Amino acid sequence: MDARINYFGNALAGKVMKHLNSAGAAVHSALPVTTQELVKIRASQINGCGFCTDMHTKDAVAAGEDQQRLHLVAAWREATVFTDAERAALEITEQGTRIADAAGGVSDEAWANAVKHYDEDQLAALISLIAIINAYNRINVINQQPAGGYTPGMFG
Repeated sequence: MDARINYFGNALAGKVMKHLNSAGAAVHSALPVTTQELVKIRASQINGCGFCTDMHTKDAVAAGEDQQRLHLVAAWREATVFTDAERAALEITEQGTRIADAAGGVSDEAWANAVKHYDEDQLAALISLIAIINAYNRINVINQQPAGGYTPGMFG
């Protein structure tokens, strides 16, 4: 499988990616790295983005994440390996990623649960992170970016 275009080699796409990467860097210090990777993995699974799922599972392992937890991200509701804060972030991620599937978007109940675990800056970071990974997912899915060849750190 080949990508439709060489998105990573395209000058215009490079400008777009620079801005997305800057936005991602802005939220980096507000949330634990583990939570960030779980959010990115779950959104990528929902969106069917193999490239981002590959990237973020490998980045999570490189950051010291446990393999068992990674295997259970798709079934996080039934898994006992996630903290209450991580579960709240995963719920917001699912509802925020599936906004077209649910009237009203993120429920008040899910939001109230997230507020128990995160301060306002962390909530802003979580909202932003979900939006950013969804943008990356859409770029890669539309472009049919092949998965499997990512090495942690290869993008700097």
